[in-house]
Amino acid sequence: WETDMQNPFTLTFGRSPLESVDRPVQINEIIETFTADTINQQMFIITGVRGSGKTVMMTEISHKLRKNEDWVVIELNPATDLLSAMLSKLNSDQICSGLIKSAKIDLSFFGFGVSIEGTQPITDAETAIIKILEKLKKSGKRLLVTIDEMTNSEYMKVFAGAFQIFVRQELPVFLLGTGLYENIEELQNEKSLTFLYRAPKIQLKPLNNVAIINKYKTIFNISAEQASQMAGLTKGYPFAFQVLGYLTWNNDGDYNGVLGEYEQYLSEFVYDKIWSELSQKDRMVAKGIADIKSGKIKEIRETLGMETNEFNPYRKRLIRKGIVSGETRGYVYFTLPLFDEYVVANY
Repeated sequence: WETDMQNPFTLTFGRSPLESVDRPVQINEIIETFTADTINQQMFIITGVRGSGKTVMMTEISHKLRKNEDWVVIELNPATDLLSAMLSKLNSDQICSGLIKSAKIDLSFFGFGVSIEGTQPITDAETAIIKILEKLKKSGKRLLVTIDEMTNSEYMKVFAGAFQIFVRQELPVFLLGTGLYENIEELQNEKSLTFLYRAPKIQLKPLNNVAIINKYKTIFNISAEQASQMAGLTKGYPFAFQVLGYLTWNNDGDYNGVLGEYEQYLSEFVYDKIWSELSQKDRMVAKGIADIKSGKIKEIRETLGMETNEFNPYRKRLIRKGIVSGETRGYVYFTLPLFDEYVVANY
């Protein structure tokens, strides 16, 4: 064990850590769909609770497609005017700028490229993008647009509306977005954007337990039993895997000595925010789940004095937010480590 080495874990959200546990199945599903000869799905949305690895997964897919010469990949910031940003990124991409020049597309109105004799400059970003995409299609290439943390903003609505048009015109453009469940839901509920409902959502489930055990075992050179205890403390939640690893590394491999700090990090970095976003009724239901150790829905309902039809919407919502698992019929459990303790302390 070398403590002078760099800590292989990270506490920074969205940064790809040196040590992470892959999600090969879900990553391959997206890549295979996007690269299939016949295009039948041009959009995926990755959802999951904060710290579940949405950004890292999106980054990994971008990297893989960037290596493929048939793909152009651009990343857009949802806080900016997405169509203008998209046009400017296409213009500065090597492949696309070549196509723009050879097709004599006049983008001088937008402040790039040159004005071309005898052609009207295009003054509408959407029209310009369509022209570029048509050229990409002719040259057998595809475009991936990634947007991290999609929210229901004006820019996003305009962009989603344009994206709908690109897809209807059978242009080779693909969208990979990430977002918290409630933000995606709010966006899909816009009258004009119901097509988002049909976009497959990939909800990030906990990481594979065996994979976590193997990582900890190798990195800390500990027994399978110890690694298994560490893995149990994370419940497969990616941010927890990083935090516990990070603290343990700085504590010479003794994970028992960092548990208080571990709990504090989870609270401050993630749980406080999640808790603040829950309604009063959500919190009440969470408290019921925390109090009943068996996880039996019937007992939780009785404690809360709720009928099934009253309890169900909250159960579903907490599942979709990624906070609760409902995999076992008749039972619910928190997916996040030490979250029951957090709820009891903060209710």
